[in-house]
Amino acid sequence: MKKLIVVRHGKSSWKNADLADHDRPLKKRGYNDAQLVIKAFRTYFQHPVKMISSSAKRALTTAEMFKEGLEVNDDNFEVLADLYTFQVLELLEVIKNQPDEDNKLMVFGHNPAMTQLVNFLGDEVIENLPTTGLVVIDFEVESWKSISNGKTLVKLFPKMFK
Repeated sequence: MKKLIVVRHGKSSWKNADLADHDRPLKKRGYNDAQLVIKAFRTYFQHPVKMISSSAKRALTTAEMFKEGLEVNDDNFEVLADLYTFQVLELLEVIKNQPDEDNKLMVFGHNPAMTQLVNFLGDEVIENLPTTGLVVIDFEVESWKSISNGKTLVKLFPKMFK
């Protein structure tokens, strides 16, 4: 059994137009929304989990907030440059290549790939995975390489808690 937890990064700032996309930080709303979703997710969350994050500042900051809020240790946290992608097939490739000893995987990344991923793998249509949106999908398989036709179990979006 594999469990995939997909989290789109928090709302990012466009204040400094000179910054490269990779370096854009979170807005205050991004921090606030993350705290709301983390608090709600604690109800469902169980250790252990492997967290992998895009190297982009907005995704990594979001991931670090979840890491701290869910008390995940450093050994179960990894930054992967390949997750800085907007292409669903590239994102899926990274996930399918994760070690099978990790049964629960939490991925922090970017749209449109994240929305496309949850629609491709889950059994519920999500028009748009919002910033700091979290979706949990279960798979009745033993290998990440075999994931498909999953069951969407949980959807947590910041607007649900405002």
